[in-house]
Amino acid sequence: MKNLFTSPQFMENPFLHVEKMREKGALLKIKLPIIGKVWVTTNQKVAGLILKDITHFTLRKKSGKVTGLQWWMPKSMALLAQNMLTMDEPDHSRLRSLVDKAFRRDVMLVLEPRIQLMADEMAQRLFSTGMQVDLIECFARKLPLAVICEMLGIPKGDRGQFSKWANSLTKIEGMFDFLKAMRPIGKIRKYVAKEIGRQRAAPEKGLLAELIEMQKEGADISDDEMVAMVFLLLLAGHETTTHVISGGIFSLLQNPEQREIMLQNENALHLGVEELLRYVSAVQFTKPRNVRQDIVVEGVQLKKGDIVMPMIVAANGDPDVIECPHALNVDRKPNKHLSFGAGPHFCLGHQLARIEIACAVKAIFEHYPNLQLAVPIENIKWRSRVGMRIIDTLPVKN
Repeated sequence: MKNLFTSPQFMENPFLHVEKMREKGALLKIKLPIIGKVWVTTNQKVAGLILKDITHFTLRKKSGKVTGLQWWMPKSMALLAQNMLTMDEPDHSRLRSLVDKAFRRDVMLVLEPRIQLMADEMAQRLFSTGMQVDLIECFARKLPLAVICEMLGIPKGDRGQFSKWANSLTKIEGMFDFLKAMRPIGKIRKYVAKEIGRQRAAPEKGLLAELIEMQKEGADISDDEMVAMVFLLLLAGHETTTHVISGGIFSLLQNPEQREIMLQNENALHLGVEELLRYVSAVQFTKPRNVRQDIVVEGVQLKKGDIVMPMIVAANGDPDVIECPHALNVDRKPNKHLSFGAGPHFCLGHQLARIEIACAVKAIFEHYPNLQLAVPIENIKWRSRVGMRIIDTLPVKN
């Protein structure tokens, strides 16, 4: 039997399913593929509480092992887990501080015109190969990948291969798929290590060269941590944004009146981006957290050693915080979504993601105001990957 969280029904309308779960309690124990039995949150209040409480809920066990990392997973997974996303304090702040400046709002605002230019150029070439194209492969994946590769200083010629590796990771459903994914994960890891070595000898312009220089000047980051950092930035820097862009455009194609409101002016555009982040909820769960000591949350006894996963999609559909959460409302204000998490691990790249989504939506609909799906809506399929909401392909025509 297919797990609820990987079923087509859940992916098509997750808010409906989490609404039914919420009726059973604020914390529920479920079974997820690969990870196993975990507690999940069903409202925003408890999700926020757990994300901000770094005393009772930690990303690593007392042994130092990453929560959720299984015994059968290859050693390379443990090495790649040496990144700030799976670190507790003080290691999280140590690693995050090295790249924090590159993702500040003022830096992103300077970068915005360049991102818009890239989006416009890609949009102009969208139908260069035919009258019908997959918007994901031809645009939604290309833009954020190009941006993060440019920021890091990754050569243009390598980006296509990296995109293929990254795309294969979105198809993981169970243990067998996970083991199959070890090959592309290994290739990405080897590529990143090789690129670090290459740029040590011949620095490029970009964040990778800056990290290498920081390490040379005494920054507290090991070679394994640098590989894990670049791996994380490459994947996290484009994968989730890809699915917000594709899911957002898909939603706007179904709601033309909302699209018109969103494209009225820059303020409406950026307000609409917040709603797309909430409505699509591409990232549905946060990383697993370990319960460090017994604690009662909303009347539920959590025991030391339990695993908890705040459910972002449930927080984003919580009617106590979001009025009419099932509806796409691009001028929703306030919009208290948790798409970027909360607490110390609030998404480092939130400013970059917001700008990329805005530039993508603007470019696509300014160039193609009559854009439409090239297949019946029932032919749009979602991938069965737990924790991520991913459209498989998005055929469009002008």
